[in-house]
Amino acid sequence: MDQDSLSGRIGTYATRSVAGETVRAYVPKPLPPEPGLDLTGLSGLVSEAMYALGRLDGVRSVAPDTSLFLYMYIRKEALLSSQIEGTQSSLSDLLLYEEAEAPGAPVDDVEEVSTYVAALNHGLERLRSGFPFSVRLMREMHAILLATGRGSTRQPGDFRRSQNWIGGTRPGNALFVPPPPNLVEDLMRDLERFLHETESGLPPVIKAGLAHVQFETVHPFLDGNGRLGRLLVTLYLCEQGILEEPLLYLSLYLKTHRTTYYRLLQEVREHGRWEAWLEFFLTGVRDVARQAHEAARTIEAMFIADAEKLTRLGRAAPTARQIFRVLQTQPLVTIATAAERAGVSFPAANTGLQNLEKHGIVSEVTGRTRGRVYVYTRYLGLLSEGTEPLA
Repeated sequence: MDQDSLSGRIGTYATRSVAGETVRAYVPKPLPPEPGLDLTGLSGLVSEAMYALGRLDGVRSVAPDTSLFLYMYIRKEALLSSQIEGTQSSLSDLLLYEEAEAPGAPVDDVEEVSTYVAALNHGLERLRSGFPFSVRLMREMHAILLATGRGSTRQPGDFRRSQNWIGGTRPGNALFVPPPPNLVEDLMRDLERFLHETESGLPPVIKAGLAHVQFETVHPFLDGNGRLGRLLVTLYLCEQGILEEPLLYLSLYLKTHRTTYYRLLQEVREHGRWEAWLEFFLTGVRDVARQAHEAARTIEAMFIADAEKLTRLGRAAPTARQIFRVLQTQPLVTIATAAERAGVSFPAANTGLQNLEKHGIVSEVTGRTRGRVYVYTRYLGLLSEGTEPLA
């Protein structure tokens, strides 16, 4: 499709005065794009992405209890998405924070990751109770996302009432100026309608990619737009029945290719190049779904091999297995947490963790005699791949 045809997809500009400067705020056209998408060159990628998502969703046949690593997959996505925005915490920092230990990163950084987890869990619970995927749900999730930390003073749960901008030090030199605040409500209602329409016949994975760009373009909140916009991709795939559980940590791909990610978002706005964005997005969905599926298989094999080691413990084996079960869900624990979740006494949990340490399954990471913390080393290592904070 030539550029003249693509120009019909480009939105309009609203000229307004912001902080004493005249700026052009971009107003996107409603979805789906018109002229319509040319999916001829993307049909193979759509099939590959859907197949990879199907295999990932079918991981329950490999690991019957997906809750064992779902806990950590959600935290990995939360961490990666927050790192794209500059958060410096690590997976270990988050787990230590959730264990009420002093994190190794600034508290605000870890809180931002923790509230992402809470927002996603809230969204899933609401959808499973029959609540529709809607603007109201997005606002509820945003309120949780910004409940604590740096964003807590940035109107959690409310659409912005002032003009924002992306890049630059002021509106006048910004890379991009989103729509004026008085248009945000209507634009978000348009997005909600698109997510539920069926006339276009577009596959859900395509609609997820389109909706993500539209959400980021509208930038409806003062803060948290990037994180919520990425969260909505996985949530929409769950709502559409493509995924039973939110096992896709797409932010791994977006973090790795963040320069291309931001460039393609802007190319859609300036030139209407939706197909280029969708090629990038579908490649990411396919590649991350494949990686997450293989990681699940590797984790399950590791669980089986390490469980086999516990048979050598004789009468101590049952308690060790109970502790090991806890570690499969949460690979970083204090003795008190292990005791509570395994339903055993503190001394029994202490002994169980020491036995697991002797067999090389866990390691103690504090070096203290009190308040010790044990880590399922290989498991956390596998999950931490790609989660190093950005420089």
